[in-house]
Amino acid sequence: MARVIVLGAGTGGMAGAYEIREILNKEHQVTVINDREDFQFVPSNPWIAVGWRDRPEVSFPIRPYLEKKGIEFIASAAVSIDAKANKIALANGDVEEYDYLVICTGPKLNFAAVEGAGPHGGFTQSVCTLDHSESCYDNVKALIDDPGHAIVGALPGASCFGPAYEYAFILDRELCKKKVRDRVPMTYVTSEPYIGHLGLGGVGDSKSMMESELRNRHIKWITNAKVTRIEDGMMYVDEVNDDGSLKKQHELPFKHSMMLPPFAGVDPVAGVEDLVNPKGFVIIDEYQRNPTYKNIFSAGVCVAIPPIEETPVPLGTPKTGYMIESMMTAIAHNLASDLDGKGEANHRGTWSAICLADMGNTGAAFVAIPQIPPRNVTWFKKGKWVHLAKIAFEKYFMRKMKTGSSEPIYEKYTLKALGINRLKNHENQ
Repeated sequence: MARVIVLGAGTGGMAGAYEIREILNKEHQVTVINDREDFQFVPSNPWIAVGWRDRPEVSFPIRPYLEKKGIEFIASAAVSIDAKANKIALANGDVEEYDYLVICTGPKLNFAAVEGAGPHGGFTQSVCTLDHSESCYDNVKALIDDPGHAIVGALPGASCFGPAYEYAFILDRELCKKKVRDRVPMTYVTSEPYIGHLGLGGVGDSKSMMESELRNRHIKWITNAKVTRIEDGMMYVDEVNDDGSLKKQHELPFKHSMMLPPFAGVDPVAGVEDLVNPKGFVIIDEYQRNPTYKNIFSAGVCVAIPPIEETPVPLGTPKTGYMIESMMTAIAHNLASDLDGKGEANHRGTWSAICLADMGNTGAAFVAIPQIPPRNVTWFKKGKWVHLAKIAFEKYFMRKMKTGSSEPIYEKYTLKALGINRLKNHENQ
């Protein structure tokens, strides 16, 4: 009997735990350790930030659903990992032993990279967590009561750009509904080299389409933007040329600002020698396994993936939801290979990306197969159907996490019909 610990119960960890439990022989124990009792659907955070959703609509208690599937749940933050001894020390004082560890912690939000950034001790808002999004909504209500400049975007080193665009568009929509948009000049400030880059070198016609959407909403933008510091009501930005030289310095006043931060590895993971890169992200091979510690796998935002390309202002590479689920499926199959003799542990995720970005009354969707170029398939579309699809997906994914099925059969075959699979065929590896 082996004990598999999944560290983290977010989009990847929760779904992955279900899949691991389903595929492994019942003699093995599957345990999930998470720093809180509730699951939170992160893609809905921008809606929380403008008051379009409430906490109960996007979160639920984890324990009853995992335990129903025979998965042990421990609600306590990890303090340290002893990878040589196969032990995890928890904030509650317990030490948990494992035979295999699957790290799905998500990232540390590195607001400290820019002076004055962040909702705690800084002057900008965030939609990275549910708590941050609720705080952001308080700030939005203050903006509606007393309108002024708004700045939305991403700080240097950021890797997750989709939510920034999404938030800019739905904030515009909310301000229009409240009839104060005419008194809120908006500027989109991003470390991307061009609008629609998304940390992915663009997807399809994302550049022209996203530029058009910003223009239609009278949102100005600054790209190649290096935010140097933020004060109460003022953001200082160095705009650079393609060669990295200074183009222009901006002093941007604001009443409200939401800026996505760069990510780093969480402290208990980042402290493990030979497990992580200098930024604290878990080093993995093509099978999601750490090369040094063969019994440690990892998936999601916490894994080390190099940037798509060199850019004037440093960017990270985004890890989107379906890409993360693809990683977890590969891990589940490789664990089964190791523990149950189900063939060679050589399963690889396709790392395909499916993204739905709401724009209030319309939306943008893209598919990239794989997410990292060169790609076999790429397209970028927009329309009201995306707005409706995102609402439907929210309900669908929440239900999926409650029923305990990581990939319902109808989802599997629907996506397969579209040429989207979680695992690579061995002949194509």
